[in-house]
Amino acid sequence: MTIQQSDVLYTAVATAENGRDGRVATDDGKLDVVVNPPKEMGGSGAGTNPEQLFAAGYSACFQGALGVVARQEKADISGSTVTAKVGIGKNDDGFGIIVGISAAIPNVDAATARDLLEKAHQVCPYSKATRGNISVMLL
Repeated sequence: MTIQQSDVLYTAVATAENGRDGRVATDDGKLDVVVNPPKEMGGSGAGTNPEQLFAAGYSACFQGALGVVARQEKADISGSTVTAKVGIGKNDDGFGIIVGISAAIPNVDAATARDLLEKAHQVCPYSKATRGNISVMLL
């Protein structure tokens, strides 16, 4: 279900200069980074890249969703971490991305961890935004 403009609580604003080989900064100055293609794609690899930025945002968002689900399920996720692996490669339209999400949740058993991961994937805004558009695997 999409939200309406009137439902927006916060809007992040970032501007890129020179695409994948330049700079990206937010309007509030809290993020200002050099971006370069990774060495694997023929770049210098000196700066960060859009895939790393997406992985950072997705893992943070997913960790938040995991917290929401854990509170509902009364599960202890203290000390947990979420890792997002974002791959880029060629596809029929040029390039596409693929994502793998994993979590280390030390205070629950494997079955509970998997259940929490699957439920978090249903409520995470990044997961909702990508659903049906890219392959996202829960690892």
